[in-house]
Amino acid sequence: MKKATFIILLIVTVISELKAQSFYNFRRGRDIIATFGTGTSSYFGDLNNPGDVIDTKLNLNFGLQYYFTERIAIRTEATYFRLSGDDAEADSEGRTVRNLSFRSDNFELNVVGIVQAFSFGTRFYQRPALNVYGFAGIGLLYFNPKAQVPDTDWNGAPLSDAGDYVALQPLQTEGVDYSRLAIVIPMGIGIKFKAGPFFNIGVEGGYRLTFTDYLDDVSTTYLLHSTLSGDPLRQALADRRHELDGNLPPLGVEEGQIRGNSGDNDGYFILNVKLEYYIPANILSSSKSKYNRRKRSRRARKR
Repeated sequence: MKKATFIILLIVTVISELKAQSFYNFRRGRDIIATFGTGTSSYFGDLNNPGDVIDTKLNLNFGLQYYFTERIAIRTEATYFRLSGDDAEADSEGRTVRNLSFRSDNFELNVVGIVQAFSFGTRFYQRPALNVYGFAGIGLLYFNPKAQVPDTDWNGAPLSDAGDYVALQPLQTEGVDYSRLAIVIPMGIGIKFKAGPFFNIGVEGGYRLTFTDYLDDVSTTYLLHSTLSGDPLRQALADRRHELDGNLPPLGVEEGQIRGNSGDNDGYFILNVKLEYYIPANILSSSKSKYNRRKRSRRARKR
């Protein structure tokens, strides 16, 4: 949260500095908007409690937005965020005994359509003081669940990587070689306030439907320990109950024993405070590019 506080203070400072600029160029359109945001990232899957809605994991994002009409826009955005879950924090005894956990640093690139409740106005500085909007689109997610290596394996022998976080996907803890890339469907709502001619400040919340059940590396059933005996690290991270009970039988599990719920894909929720800045037309503007194309076309015809 200290990082989030610092970023918010930095955004406020940037606003104060940029608002001091002269209001030249009002008559020239500013139709491309840069967006900056930070907030929380919340995970929904096999390793979170049903009642947990908002987590405190930081996210950062940057995007560009363009209005086609006075109410409809398109935005592309890149987001970094962290997700995590831990059976040790579960309310049910069955999950506590399972003792699985993960954390993942993720990157998302998306394109969404935005529909505003109120008209944008004929000029960007004439927009309403408050606006509400909804969005939906498509995105590509990179995720990489990791877990902390325990001190010993199932036989009590020390593990050389104890305490380190290792990627779980290469270990195939459930025997599944899943992809660390996934398609996501972002959707949500936001509200924004006019903070000056060139700035908006808003709050936005968006849920991501995903097409994977492996954000947390947990989905189906345990692998038989007999198939994992040649790899003590893989065995220790596939079935972590021995960390709580050293008297468990060496075979560990029965065939088909449930490890996760494969009936629902994982998901996550991004909650952001956003700053929107209308980029000067002489730096980036669709109208400027259209003007340049027309100018080049006229020169070509004269030749």
